[in-house]
Order: sequence, then structure tokens, then C-alpha cells
Amino acid sequence: MSGGYVKHPNVFDFISAVFRFILFWLLVVGQLPIIILLPRGRISVAYMRVFMWFLVKLAGLKIIIRGQLDKRRPLMVVSNHISIFEIATFPIAFGGSFVAKKELRSWPIVGWIAEKFGVIFVDRRPSHAVEALRDVQECVTHVKYPMFVFPEGTTTNGAYVKPFKSTLFNFVENSNVVVQPIAMHYRFRNGDVISDNDLANHYGYFDNKKIDFGPLATRERSAFMQVFHIMLIGGFRVEITLLPTPSLVGLDRKQIAEILQKQVSDKYMELKDKTEKEITK
Repeated sequence: MSGGYVKHPNVFDFISAVFRFILFWLLVVGQLPIIILLPRGRISVAYMRVFMWFLVKLAGLKIIIRGQLDKRRPLMVVSNHISIFEIATFPIAFGGSFVAKKELRSWPIVGWIAEKFGVIFVDRRPSHAVEALRDVQECVTHVKYPMFVFPEGTTTNGAYVKPFKSTLFNFVENSNVVVQPIAMHYRFRNGDVISDNDLANHYGYFDNKKIDFGPLATRERSAFMQVFHIMLIGGFRVEITLLPTPSLVGLDRKQIAEILQKQVSDKYMELKDKTEKEITK
């Protein structure tokens, strides 16, 4: 295992980050007329690639993909979730849209854009579980593009993969929905391993005041400040490994959740501390 280091920004890095952050929001505002005119459906979902491309480039992200996305449809792709940047990198890598928490809809500008881009918002409160599940099922089983789901239910500090919530897999039982797992991990831009401590303090995004994420903890940032922070320290690399699609015939939702979580967790823990040479040799 080799490890790089988090850049210590100077005044020029700060000025550059401020410039890129402002430029990103100017580009967002400049695209609003286009987004307004886009018809809902495959065209607006496809345009999300263009929209997110600006964020990825300005934030200094690199995307590495290993494996192939399943060509069968309907397709639900499940992944671990470290920060908001998965929402930017997955559409660029594969197209498609997301299942997201309801709170995202209330974010200024972002919520409206996400809805236009085909994001399905679900209320995770137990009293709304049936309604949320119906919304997910309606979308996943009818669209011709992949839908991405983060079954952990939240972002983490990247030290491990939390158990998957089984509720979202209710409609997968005895259905024709193909479910493909993804193991996604972060590296420094040069391919060096990011330590758990640096991952938690600089790259992961979560509210550690509300959730127990184990021994690692970091100060909480807003989504917007997380974007700025990554611009400030020079970006990072997102490596996406597509895993084999398991046979889920005859399994109930809890068994499905456990199998998928194990696939993702095992691969994530295998890859996150390996050097690039160890992975590719």
C-alpha cells in the first residue's frame, strides 16, 4: 500500500478554487434555459451528462471504469456511496439517473434540476415506505436507461460499506429487474491510495453528528462547501468497478440485500488499499 498526501492549498489555489466555483454556478445559470426547454424523459436524462461534465472538470475529477455495464433492461445499479460526487460521475460514465432522498428536492436550484434529470425522490420514513417503493418500482421497470441506487441510505466516511437497506429490493423479488452491483472507491489523482483518515476528513461527506460511522469522524460540510473544498485541494480520482450480476431468482428482499452488500463490500475493501499497479497487474 502506498499513500499520497492531501494538497496544502496556498493563496493561488484559493483564488483558483473561488474562480472555478463561481464559473460553475455561472454555467449552471447559463444552462437553465436549455434545461427548462428540455422535454422530460430520455433527452433530459441524457443531457445530465453534459451538465455534470462541467462540475467534474472544474472540480478536478478523473473517472476510471473497470468492467462493463449490463445491457439488459430494466436495470437497477447499486453502489456504495461516499460523497455527492457519485451523482456527478455516474451519469458521465454510464448515463441514466438516480433514486435519491426526498430532502434533495428542497435544495435551491439543485432539486429542480435533479427532478428534470429524471431523479426519483423517495421519503425514507417508515410510514411512507410503501409509497416510496411504488415510485421506485414505477420508474425502474419502465425506463430504458439504468437507475442508480445507494442502498446504504446515506454517504459514509469511506472506511467500510454499511449494510444495505432491504426495502428497496421488495419489487425485485421474482421480477425481471436486473440488479448489477458496483464497487466505487477514491484515489489521489496520481493513483496513490487515500488513507482512511484523509478520506474521512477531506473526501467523504456525511453528518457525523447524527450517524455513528465508527472511529473516524470529520467536521460537517454543506454539499456546496464540499464541492469548493475539493476544488481547493485539487480534485481526486473516482474508480468504478462493475461487478458480475448475481442470480437473484427465488430470493427474498433481505437475502438480495445481503448478497449485493457482500459483493460490493468485499470488492471495495479489497481495492481501496491497493496500489494501482496491484489492481492492474
